[in-house]
Amino acid sequence: MRNLKGLQDFIPVTVASSLKGPLGWAFAKVDSELPGTEVDPLYDSERVRDLYLRADPNYTGRYTVPVLWDKKTQTIVNNESSEIIRIFNTAFDDLLPEEYAKIDLYPKGLQTEIDQMNEWMYSDINNGVYRTGFAGSQETYEKAVKTLFDALDRAEGILQEEKEYLVGNRLTEADIRLWVTVIRHDPAYHGNFKCNIKDIRSGYPAINRWMKELYWNNEAFRSSIDWHHIKAGYYSLIEVNPTRIYPLGPIPDIEPL
Repeated sequence: MRNLKGLQDFIPVTVASSLKGPLGWAFAKVDSELPGTEVDPLYDSERVRDLYLRADPNYTGRYTVPVLWDKKTQTIVNNESSEIIRIFNTAFDDLLPEEYAKIDLYPKGLQTEIDQMNEWMYSDINNGVYRTGFAGSQETYEKAVKTLFDALDRAEGILQEEKEYLVGNRLTEADIRLWVTVIRHDPAYHGNFKCNIKDIRSGYPAINRWMKELYWNNEAFRSSIDWHHIKAGYYSLIEVNPTRIYPLGPIPDIEPL
């Protein structure tokens, strides 16, 4: 979303290590094992948790990413990705060149349809992979994985017959929210989270076509992906992969058009 709206000059990004440790996500000051992990340029923090405690010394919740940080007030503006998407869509339009300001991924005429689609996609797909991967019993796992793939089947049906986008005839927030999960499915969720009833590349031709077109035809999507960080990060979760060994495949990471 940041790249789609041309916000790179307004909102710099600092990449934490995708290898989650006992104290959460670390910056390169204490964990530079993965190429691409960066140092906190503002406070030289060791970990993302340090930002949470800087914003609120009494904070006792989870230290999650992403974090949208306000340098002026030195606090967290938001840490929920779906809400950050909405912020980026319009909050900076007065400062952007017209070519980016006019991009609206949550247009008024499609908002109801987008909201309805987001509701089941978030519950059953975006969050569904985590309910599957972290299921504590066979019964819970089977219920979650079936719900996940029923939802993927539903998305497949929407994108069949060469439909280019999920809602209307244009790129919207709904495409972004589905894409961030399916692009990670084959390299991460399929194996590590046991989301393996089907893979995307062979089991969902319409989703696979749509995913590849966004990746190969739009630099904003392609530049947001680090395949090594995806695999190393998800397979570093010791709750589901105690050895932290990550796979080389699938090869290629994404198929050509």
